Amino acid sequence: MDVADFLPGARRDALLICDHASNSVPAELADLGLDASALAQHVAWDIGAGPLTARLAERLGAPALLCRYSRLVIDPNRAEGRADSIPALSHGVRIPGNEGLDAAECERRAAAYHRPWHARIAAEIRRLGAPALVAVHSFAPDVGGAGRPWHAAVLHDDDMRLARPLLRALRRRAELHVGDNEPYTGYSDLTFTLPRHAGVFGLPSVAIEVRQDLIADAGGVERWAEILDGAVREILEPPA
Repeated sequence: MDVADFLPGARRDALLICDHASNSVPAELADLGLDASALAQHVAWDIGAGPLTARLAERLGAPALLCRYSRLVIDPNRAEGRADSIPALSHGVRIPGNEGLDAAECERRAAAYHRPWHARIAAEIRRLGAPALVAVHSFAPDVGGAGRPWHAAVLHDDDMRLARPLLRALRRRAELHVGDNEPYTGYSDLTFTLPRHAGVFGLPSVAIEVRQDLIADAGGVERWAEILDGAVREILEPPA
């Protein structure tokens, strides 16, 4: 199984990455015992993130990689071996197909899905040279009855080469409430992809989170692709 959808682009200074673009489960795993309504929830993917990444890449003329499988198969944005990389329970949803897995099945999924995804990212980075890495995610508007007021957020570690100007560009739009390492704290231990690849190659990187209700339809995706196009273009093409 090819684990990535590759969207070509002429730019060589940026690579867009969407770890949680899809809620698809390989046929061999029989939907992990979940029905369609469960797989449509945030538990299985980042709603709207895939279309947003694709449209943003198109506008920027940048290459993009979109993961083809659900994070419930094995989360590409978690390190192998973590308990939450193949969760049996996630966001209160029981995942029957992930219960009681032995070491052999965990290794099989890592070899079939996790490692090929990261090998594909590494190969594209080598092809491009030294691109900026821009990861696109989405977050639920409400967790446990607590609303999340941010329209979008910029996540980063101590390297602020991209985060600082991106925050500045987005916050110039007075109508937007943009979080700085909110609702998640930087890369922390909840992320793997950007620390893994940016760290190895010493690349500038940033993660963009958009609230899911704002990109749940084509109109919302187009609006946020336009917003992010301007902001990301500004950090890639700073004025002289």
